[in-house]
Amino acid sequence: MQIFLDTASVEEIKKALSFGVVSGVTTNPTLMSRESGASFKDIILKIAGMVPGPVSAEVTAHDAKGMISQAMEIVGWSDSDDFRDRITIKVPMTSEGTSAIKELSSRGISTNCTLVFTPVQAMLACEAGATFISPFVGRIDDSGLDGTAVLKDIVSMVRTNGYVSQIIAASIRHPAHVYGAAMLGCDIATIPLVVLEQCFKNPLTDIGIRKFDEDWKKFQASQAPKA
Repeated sequence: MQIFLDTASVEEIKKALSFGVVSGVTTNPTLMSRESGASFKDIILKIAGMVPGPVSAEVTAHDAKGMISQAMEIVGWSDSDDFRDRITIKVPMTSEGTSAIKELSSRGISTNCTLVFTPVQAMLACEAGATFISPFVGRIDDSGLDGTAVLKDIVSMVRTNGYVSQIIAASIRHPAHVYGAAMLGCDIATIPLVVLEQCFKNPLTDIGIRKFDEDWKKFQASQAPKA
């Protein structure tokens, strides 16, 4: 399972890339609203120049025509073939959204159907030709359902029907969500930096490192020349 970072912060991306495990980035209007001093275009171009894999940029129009127009503008932000190959247009799961996904897919533009909460919605996104579908695990939990159980049904539905859309586990709140997504066979999990950092941590690891350090110091002391 690939790891994407869910952020619009260049500084967070720099830090996460240093871990050696992040291959893509997803953004959304809320994440963008937390950044200042740069335009949407400048932020996306900067991110695309940092990460090796897909970068998701979300449209804000509610109608298919507007979504397509915004998508084409985003794709045109760079003449680079590499940018066009990796830029992914996030489109909400609505009937207008699937209409836009269908058209964008026909133009060879990568799409990420976002705000997916049910297997039926995921199926419709796949039928429209979405490159990626993003079930919101944490928000499903918030609604009183089991987000990981719904994700399991979505993975099963996609595999059973032979769809080629890749599943991005989104709205990740804690390491258990990451573990669940990996065990279910999701293609990708997009994770906030704070959760990614938590995934590295375990008290037994800390205890083990301290023990190794102590024992190594004892070993070095035993090798010291005797007077």
